[in-house]
Amino acid sequence: QVQLVESGGGLVQAGGSLRLSCAASGSFFRIGAMGWYRQVPGKQRELVATITRSSVTRYADPVKGRFTISRDNAENTVYLQMNSLEPEDTAVYYCNAETLGIMWQRESDYWGRGTQVTVSS
Repeated sequence: QVQLVESGGGLVQAGGSLRLSCAASGSFFRIGAMGWYRQVPGKQRELVATITRSSVTRYADPVKGRFTISRDNAENTVYLQMNSLEPEDTAVYYCNAETLGIMWQRESDYWGRGTQVTVSS
């Protein structure tokens, strides 16, 4: 079993910054791709950014140029630096991670419980 614990959410004014962290712990051989998703009430969860184990990144168009995803493989942690925040970024942000087996095969997919980010105008 794998646990993902997010931190760093909160309330910030438009134009401000926040840094989210997500640490994976538990029983696994290796963490593969990690990512951040967000969800607002009444809407589907949407991709924010993903990062492979070799740090290849992908961003949703609304956050390109403002958000930066990074990771620390030794600490099994992924980060999301969010700059120039806008009220439209208000959402619950969820961390996602996949586990890999000894032969680098994809095994399972896990989600954190989410952290609230609120951007006031």
